[in-house]
Amino acid sequence: MSLTHRPVAMMMPVTDVDRARTFYTESLGLDYTGTNDEGSALYALDGGSTLVLLPRPESRPSESTAMSFEVDDITGEIGDLERRGVVFEDYDLPDLTTVDHVCVMGAEKAAWFKDPDGNMLCLHQEN
Repeated sequence: MSLTHRPVAMMMPVTDVDRARTFYTESLGLDYTGTNDEGSALYALDGGSTLVLLPRPESRPSESTAMSFEVDDITGEIGDLERRGVVFEDYDLPDLTTVDHVCVMGAEKAAWFKDPDGNMLCLHQEN
């Protein structure tokens, strides 16, 4: 048996499931599929994977990127998400600088934004 080609469930702790569900459904446009017995909001992702927003009132956001979405056109996706109210982070650091919200890192472009709980999410595009 191999886990290589198996769907995964991404567990994201959130302090307020209703607020997070509104963001992930309306702002990000993810496919909400219901709520489980624990009260977690469930989202269908590509390839049979699932995003699970876990109700954890005392949770704190990760200090790292919690989840990244691979996109074909990062500039277009940024514009679409901004129209839905998503606010992108901008950086001007020695090893990380963004221009129009996008950081170019070798053959990859990336842009970061936070969900209502402060979890860092990312868009990335392979060149």
